[in-house]
Amino acid sequence: MRADLRRRAAGLRARAAALGERRVQLHWSNLFGVVTFTCFVVLAVTGILLAFTYTPSNELVTYTGPYGPLQGATVTEAFASTMRISFEQTGGLLLRQTHHWAALVMPASVIVQLLVTFFTGGFRRPRQLSWVLLVAAFVLVLLAGWSGYALPDDMLSGTGLRIVEGVVLSIPFLGTWIAGLMFGGPFPGQIIENLYPLHVAIAPGLLVVVLIARAALTLRDGQAKQFRPEPVASLGLRLWPDAAFRAFGMMGITGSVLVLLGATATISPVWTYGPASVSEVGAGSQPDWYMGFLDGALRLVPTGWETEWFGWTWTFAMLVPLAVVAVYFGLLVVYPYVEAWVTQDREQHHVLDRPRHFPVRTGIGVAGALFYGILWGAASADIVSTEFNVTFESVITTLQVLLFVGPALAFEVTRRVCIGLQRKDREIALHGHETGRVVRMPNGGYAEIHQPVDDAERARLTVVPVPAAPGRTDGQGRLRGTERLRGALARGFGTGHVVPAAERDAAGNGARDAAVAGAGAAGRELEGASGRTGGAVGAVGAAGNRRAIRPGPRTPRTP
Repeated sequence: MRADLRRRAAGLRARAAALGERRVQLHWSNLFGVVTFTCFVVLAVTGILLAFTYTPSNELVTYTGPYGPLQGATVTEAFASTMRISFEQTGGLLLRQTHHWAALVMPASVIVQLLVTFFTGGFRRPRQLSWVLLVAAFVLVLLAGWSGYALPDDMLSGTGLRIVEGVVLSIPFLGTWIAGLMFGGPFPGQIIENLYPLHVAIAPGLLVVVLIARAALTLRDGQAKQFRPEPVASLGLRLWPDAAFRAFGMMGITGSVLVLLGATATISPVWTYGPASVSEVGAGSQPDWYMGFLDGALRLVPTGWETEWFGWTWTFAMLVPLAVVAVYFGLLVVYPYVEAWVTQDREQHHVLDRPRHFPVRTGIGVAGALFYGILWGAASADIVSTEFNVTFESVITTLQVLLFVGPALAFEVTRRVCIGLQRKDREIALHGHETGRVVRMPNGGYAEIHQPVDDAERARLTVVPVPAAPGRTDGQGRLRGTERLRGALARGFGTGHVVPAAERDAAGNGARDAAVAGAGAAGRELEGASGRTGGAVGAVGAAGNRRAIRPGPRTPRTP
């Protein structure tokens, strides 16, 4: 028995040592994973401390606390306990505001991770499931944040809950049942008691499971390397203790910033909002920023958009936003599998892409981000109207037009920008970097000497075109509709790749390079950046290509 335990302990120590020796490549985007984890830790610690004083109850009581304007007012126990935390508990306001700031930063950190992963192709095999879990983590963060947003039971959160009730009731067949399940009766019912376990146990528990699953997948598949070939391969940092202590340092910085925000920046001043009321709503109510896209989706739907079918009233002003948001997140989840199906890509990818090398994917990402941003911006349409002295209707109409035109325009502009960047990279790979050194040629003209790029940089700048996978015929030689569609999509996905320079071009430029180098050694070197060089200055590539060289003026000889 003891020998078996010793063998198991030795095996665990060996695995821990091997894990500690794993190498971690440093990149700025990796820091956002640390920021997300730090926010989660801060939320857990502050949430546990707040739970000792907070009372999740809709029971009505009379407020008798130290805040004068509300003394004698009828409030719920949830609101009264929130006021007690803010004004009577030592350090309570610091805990509340630090908790709220962490809840605001965490969704932003997850969004940055989603954007970086998408634009660099980090969702491809074998990391498709890791992408799905990242999207699930974002949804759980939104769920946890929304449920906590409602717990103070102030006027602002009460207005948000009234909107949620209206949206739920608009769902045909199931709306009434879902609303009864959520609220436990007529509004507000027992919504605080029902949301509390969701906020403190269900959503955080599921989030822990998702984070552990992503960590396990990262250990199994390894860390994807950046598209950054180096002359000398970097081994990175050891996971333990080098990378771990750097992560601890980043956690300390992030936690300190959150505590500093909680101590100096007021957030969620429930005493100014007042208690929630079933008959009153707050003017200019705004949800927390991460839920703004849902509010904006409701505002952009045309008014009076409803009809009656089969004896039921179908309110499209509520159903369409729900469907759009559901489809949006559904596309986020399935995109890695759709791209793999379109391109017929079944390879294992352990090196990330440069966004400019895949113009169509990058354009799709920018279009999707803009679509989300327009929905998010629509949530503050009333604030924009009052602050800039424009009509609310004009703001909504502008955003409605942008919602349809903006993503398509952003896609095409982004695709063109990526193609332009590829062409610039090809010029650098072929001709090298400008040095500002100008020499005079034997024929009296001027040429600029370019610095050649090394093999590693040339590999980074070279675009590898994605071959289009044509539609496949079946056993009878027929091209079915799905394969015809996939072939068309594959041809579209493969557009925008600038073909690398041919080898013969590089060879020809090498011959010209020798001529220019000789001219530079025999000629007079000038500094192009100083402006002292007269005449027109051309450019010559690193491979020696001479461009736009004009001979200088010649003085006629006197006979």
